Amino acid sequence: MKNMRTCVSPDGCFVYGIHRPGFLVKNLRGQDRIYYLGAFEDGVTCGNQVNFPKEDIEVQSADAVIEIPNPFPFRGVTYINTRWANENAKAPAESIRLAEAPGVSFSSVIAEWNNGSKPPDREKKRMLKALPEPLQLALAETGTDPDDLVRLAHMACDFIFDSHTGRPEGLVYIRDKSGRAVAKIHKPTLFEVLANNPHLPADYREVMVLRPGVQGANEIVGEYIGENGTPHVYEYLRSNSYIPWGHYAANMAEDSIRYSAADLAEKDMHGMRHLYYQRTYVRLAQDLDVNVKTERRQFSEDELEALRLGIMQLLSDEKNRESLAFNRTLWGWNYGFDYAPTKYRLHASHQQIHHQYAMIPKAVSSPGGPARGMASYAAGDLVEEFISEYRDITGVCFFDAYIHAIENNRRIEDSGRGESSLVVYSDENVIVFVPKAQTSQWELQVMARPPVGNIVEAETGMRRSLDKAILEGAKALCRMGARMITFYEISKRMDSEDQDQRLLYTILPRLPESPGAFSESQLRWINGHYPEDFATACRQNFFAF
Repeated sequence: MKNMRTCVSPDGCFVYGIHRPGFLVKNLRGQDRIYYLGAFEDGVTCGNQVNFPKEDIEVQSADAVIEIPNPFPFRGVTYINTRWANENAKAPAESIRLAEAPGVSFSSVIAEWNNGSKPPDREKKRMLKALPEPLQLALAETGTDPDDLVRLAHMACDFIFDSHTGRPEGLVYIRDKSGRAVAKIHKPTLFEVLANNPHLPADYREVMVLRPGVQGANEIVGEYIGENGTPHVYEYLRSNSYIPWGHYAANMAEDSIRYSAADLAEKDMHGMRHLYYQRTYVRLAQDLDVNVKTERRQFSEDELEALRLGIMQLLSDEKNRESLAFNRTLWGWNYGFDYAPTKYRLHASHQQIHHQYAMIPKAVSSPGGPARGMASYAAGDLVEEFISEYRDITGVCFFDAYIHAIENNRRIEDSGRGESSLVVYSDENVIVFVPKAQTSQWELQVMARPPVGNIVEAETGMRRSLDKAILEGAKALCRMGARMITFYEISKRMDSEDQDQRLLYTILPRLPESPGAFSESQLRWINGHYPEDFATACRQNFFAF
């Protein structure tokens, strides 16, 4: 196709290439540097002679590598090493998973040194305090012994304890230079790492980070009420945000501590997503001068749907579409937490499962630029531009071709080994699938089946399907050992009349040995399994109990 770097052909098939390298290398080395490396167990010497060949090198059959353009050209290209992938294809459900983290107890190690007897508490406290800070952080991050973690917490900050139970009931506060109340924290990084460790007793985590207000003065402007009539999810306003014009955070409330996706119930996901839908619809209603009763209450699902339909009706008028100042949504979820002992933060998250969302302005003022301002960025705009070009060149709706390719996928290097389906789960509204070209080794995606491009076009059944698919996708990956996952939405402009674009959610786990490097910086994504085998592994863990 002319200027179209995509793996989706107009006839609904996947297009990719196979490198089968074979080449001659001229030996330009002038000297040999032969060294003794050591010896084998039987005493035979091991040297480095293999590193200094005498002749030119002819590589007759190096590893074959699959090259798959991403469906969306702006997301680069995926490369699959077939030797690695063939090994994983033998038993994907067993090989495509991470091992559980081992138990770590400093107290048990000390007891071993003392011939099985535990040292006095003051001695253990002294030992922990004597550890270099990187080792304290490593223990705070990986430790599973509550006693160790509590002692580290006492080093990180000052607590107020209940005089009868001896358990923490609050933190000690001081006034900063501007007069604001701030917790008296001695070691901020240690404090943060401990608060993210689910093995720290729950009452410590509650007073350190979970109570409303303990993390700062961000206003709570919404809530989702649980079955017992108390808040189950809070909606925080982040006025001064890294996202221009602020954002909202739907955080699980202190009534149910949720550090793991495995602990999430459907009502939890429903509550967080309900606040996202509610905030977006109310914000649009304000912009469109819709009279909505918003006085300090939670909308019912039926009320949300009625409001959505009213907004859809108004947006059918071109004048109303043109009047929108904010015309796109931003939604994301950073799941999991990790901090290296070197103080490199390894994932942009914090304790208690939460979602973030905002609305994106149509334009941003541009000094010296056009009078109407510069178009503000949203990932969905890149999709819109591409599918428009795809339709102009091929005469075919991209997403129709894409869904056909997914549902009729043929296995890479169709050898008869293994399953061929990329679909992990589907219903009448959504499809959960493994992209043919994964930008993370364990990438999953959730896509709307019908032409629904944003949450304003999503009726009640679609919203329920999306919530369920995102939740079960997270749980499946966690059952396979994923501990840090990034989720984000790619959606259509609300003032667009294009009916081709589909609402899409990308789910990207971060794996231990896959740091971003120069390849990834160039959008060259390296993979060690076939997408069909990852789909097989995911199906084994979807809706598992």
